[in-house]
Amino acid sequence: MARLKTMYDSEIRFKLKDNLKYKNIFQVPKLLKIVVNMGIGAAIKDKKNIESASLDLSLITGQKSVITKAKKSIAGFKLREGMPIGVKSTLRRSRMYEFLDRLINIAMPRIRDFRGVSKKNFDGHGNFNFGIKEHIVFSEINYDKVDTVRGLNISIQTSSSTDKEGFLLLRSFNVPFID
Repeated sequence: MARLKTMYDSEIRFKLKDNLKYKNIFQVPKLLKIVVNMGIGAAIKDKKNIESASLDLSLITGQKSVITKAKKSIAGFKLREGMPIGVKSTLRRSRMYEFLDRLINIAMPRIRDFRGVSKKNFDGHGNFNFGIKEHIVFSEINYDKVDTVRGLNISIQTSSSTDKEGFLLLRSFNVPFID
């Protein structure tokens, strides 16, 4: 079982239950899923960009990524409906906890001039979104084989209903926030 999952089950749930003054342990917020997304604007001109981005995202997340397609045509971007424009991967259960563990303890400390992530990135319902400018901060990526450095978006969905609960949950997982 993933290290963060056992830590959540044995320590975090009970601390959050006492802190948030819940009567039932099942009221305590938990992680539902993590979505990792890479938008590839250069895929309009060259299809090989999608393939390499898909391979990189699969290495980062540990599972096969899905190619996302344009929902509507935009003439200014030379984009037609149905064209591949990005890749995403939705992580659940043990892969989600393993990815979060690698993100917090390995990837984030490798980001240049990193001070933490902003508390303002919550969406009002306890979900947290942020971006990373370089995907090469993940140790799974071999820097010599990278053709272009890409950014990625990470969305962490929780079962909490407020930003305060989501913040307390992620803070207990040691996510580095800027105060």
